[in-house]
Amino acid sequence: MVEKSILRLGYMPLTDSLPLVVASEWGMFADEGLSVTLQRETSWATLRDRVMVGQLDAAQMLAPMVLAGSLGLGGLRVPLTTAYALGRNGNAVTVSHPLFAQLLDTAHEDTPLGCVRALAKVVAARQKRGLPRLVFAVVYPFSSHAYLLRHWLAAGGLDPDCDLDLVILPPSQMADHLRLGHIDAFCAGEPWNSWAVQRQVGHVLISGHQIWQNAPEKVLGVTAQWALQYPDTHAALVRALYRAGEAIAQDLPAALTLLARGDHVSVPVDCLTMASAGRLPAGLGQQPLAAHHFHCFSGQQANFPWQSQAYWFIAQMQRWGQLPAGDYSQLLMQSWRSDCYRQFLAGICDAPVSDHKVEGAHLSVWQTPGEHGPLSVAEDAFVDAALFDSASFLH
Repeated sequence: MVEKSILRLGYMPLTDSLPLVVASEWGMFADEGLSVTLQRETSWATLRDRVMVGQLDAAQMLAPMVLAGSLGLGGLRVPLTTAYALGRNGNAVTVSHPLFAQLLDTAHEDTPLGCVRALAKVVAARQKRGLPRLVFAVVYPFSSHAYLLRHWLAAGGLDPDCDLDLVILPPSQMADHLRLGHIDAFCAGEPWNSWAVQRQVGHVLISGHQIWQNAPEKVLGVTAQWALQYPDTHAALVRALYRAGEAIAQDLPAALTLLARGDHVSVPVDCLTMASAGRLPAGLGQQPLAAHHFHCFSGQQANFPWQSQAYWFIAQMQRWGQLPAGDYSQLLMQSWRSDCYRQFLAGICDAPVSDHKVEGAHLSVWQTPGEHGPLSVAEDAFVDAALFDSASFLH
């Protein structure tokens, strides 16, 4: 019997809210004895604050938001925790028509690095002419989107804080601001890149997967106090979401119809399915991206909260001046609960023995020891062939 059976969960209008919607609509929450109300939010900051004050029991959260909230970055300092990753990948960089035309005139190769090198030339030319800096939007300062975008820009020789203006906008507003000329580009999750393409207001340049393959995206976030008070309820939520992820993998098209049918994401079904059907054009040649560039809700350890990835986020916070140098290992251990993942899903799925892997070291699917045998893990290469060893970072 769970300690709390009536729950309110927050989510943002994004494709990767799908596990919550499926668990609600297809009965996974009910199977665990949970009565769940889903509450749609308009901004990540509002969603975070509602969780912190207890208006929401749990929520779909940006993975770095859990760490930022626990550190007091960008708001109140309230310890947050996650024991479950909702999935991998899902975002992209979309640019305006004028910027796309400039990149076409400048680029020498249609690759992620070729695109950002062309962007660096455009930025340099604008600086020489005394023009205003390009404006790029991200959804939250402490998000996978922000750190992937920064990593990609830096790989092309750009300083995100000096060469561009970075602004924060809700994901559902990105396409409209691009259309109105308020921004020149954005990095956001689906379906808002597809929406910009369908409305003919922008061009997808690269996917997040091309910057960091199978990067962590959204997680199930709760306050540390809530997790301590309701451990059985927490476990029930994780079990329900895991089974929802498996169901999505078996019939993604049917699952996606739930988002439009329930007005969870206010775009047509055809827009919701563009990326997952391999129909979203991208790059300077505007060739469709393969479906695997986008959401992976289950399989190949898509749901395991690797602590090495949390350390990468900490390293990015330090790299970009958001966090001073220091030892944050204790905070990370309390926020990123791979131990709870193993405990909650014991008997349902196997989990890696180690909490860490060398990020960027795997160009293809590889195997790692699991509690009951070898496990397949998805590739994790960076666009610039970078490597991140959390063991070295700690020392």
